[in-house]
Amino acid sequence: MPEPPPAAPRSVLVLRHERFEHLGYFAEILNHLHIPFVYSDLDDKLDLGRHQGLIVMGGPQSANDPDMSAEMHFIQEVIDEKYPVLGICLGAQLIAKALGAHVYRNHEKEIGWAPVHFTESGQSDPVLGGLDSPSTFFHWHSETFTLPPGTELLAWSDKCRQQAFRYRDAVYGIQFHPEITPEMIVDWSAQPVNCGDVDTLAAPLDPRAAATEPLARHILEGWLATF
Repeated sequence: MPEPPPAAPRSVLVLRHERFEHLGYFAEILNHLHIPFVYSDLDDKLDLGRHQGLIVMGGPQSANDPDMSAEMHFIQEVIDEKYPVLGICLGAQLIAKALGAHVYRNHEKEIGWAPVHFTESGQSDPVLGGLDSPSTFFHWHSETFTLPPGTELLAWSDKCRQQAFRYRDAVYGIQFHPEITPEMIVDWSAQPVNCGDVDTLAAPLDPRAAATEPLARHILEGWLATF
């Protein structure tokens, strides 16, 4: 009997809302693991195709913007078809809203480095478990969300209660930015769309205040294991 053909390599579709909000450390990790990924930008057709997982990146948009409704429904379809999904910042908010949560303005903006605490569920979670609690991550957001029905709260911070959640076994929303590199922080700070936020800060952002590449690797490899 002939041997079956080798399994196709895992591949990931990445929804990107701004070119400067890219995969960062995640791209380096995917390349190291020889896992292909393809960016889908705002004007591209929403189609998972032959990809076996979806990453939804951050951006200055709001999940409540009417222009984001098609993407939110696409995310909902991918979740319903039981594919692994990972959302970062805006991506987490879009997943939360697709699952029935309310996205709203946080009581204050959370920008810069801050500790993230893991709940009991987070500390035993297949993806986030094993990280120190608290661990320092980079943040840049002004909105948050209620915990979606049927999800498990995994992490929180002093300024924002909903920092990470899990839905089923392979859908994760993460409010903080494990993927960000020091170069990205410098770039984000110079982007015109972010200047209003930068002007509110008491001091310039230190791009190297914490070394988060190992944390990014832990999170992404844990999520990839859900495939």
